[in-house]
Amino acid sequence: MAETSPDVALFATCLVDAFRPSVGFAAAKLVEESGSRVVVPEAQTCCGQPAYNSGDRATATKIAKQVVDTFAPFAAVVVPSGSCAGMIKQHYPALLADDPAYAAKAKALAAKTHELLAYLVDVRKMTRCAARCSRTATYHDSCSGLRELGVKAQPRTLLKSVDGLALIEAPNAETCCGFGGTFCVKYPEVSTRIVDAKITDAIATGADLVLGGDLGCLMTIAGRLSRQGSTVEVRHVAEVLAGLDDRPAIGVAKTPPQG
Repeated sequence: MAETSPDVALFATCLVDAFRPSVGFAAAKLVEESGSRVVVPEAQTCCGQPAYNSGDRATATKIAKQVVDTFAPFAAVVVPSGSCAGMIKQHYPALLADDPAYAAKAKALAAKTHELLAYLVDVRKMTRCAARCSRTATYHDSCSGLRELGVKAQPRTLLKSVDGLALIEAPNAETCCGFGGTFCVKYPEVSTRIVDAKITDAIATGADLVLGGDLGCLMTIAGRLSRQGSTVEVRHVAEVLAGLDDRPAIGVAKTPPQG
């Protein structure tokens, strides 16, 4: 039997790696503050969700097996994304159920995989973060995190401990942002109407900051806010909780050096 490492493996996700590495650093910082040691396996790739949602089961299965093999040695896996964590926890067991070599492994990985905020609050029992953010924020509940994993109270528990942060609930915080992975590509007009309703609700709260736990949702919201000329900023909740919110907000490019 392979030896199990006591370390927590961080599944960084494709979007974090490619577009917002600060979310990965924030997640690692928070997990270590909870008392766990973090390892980031270099062999990790995509969770396979784009292929799975597009009906390409063969590619999704191949990717799932690679993920299972990469993360099997660790005691726990933490993901700063409800959709990617949901893919591993909810869909891998069914995807690999008929494979004698991977069915049990997929179930074992699913059992020890946690969305970041759920891990901090439910597993590590964190109730406070040593962070300060003098802003007014509203929180967007992503579909996968909320409906597949039950992530709702956990981010709010920790956000309430952030010094200087005022949290205001939007009337439809639980409604979709319109991203939906490949949905926004297949049905752009519908996606745009959905995100317009989402940002209308967010702006109506008077908040100057939108937070959430899924980067796909946040990039969609930030992009639409920017196109409408709004000054409301968008950040991943981990960045605020870890005190790493000093870089430009999502969708805001850094000013290039002069000269």
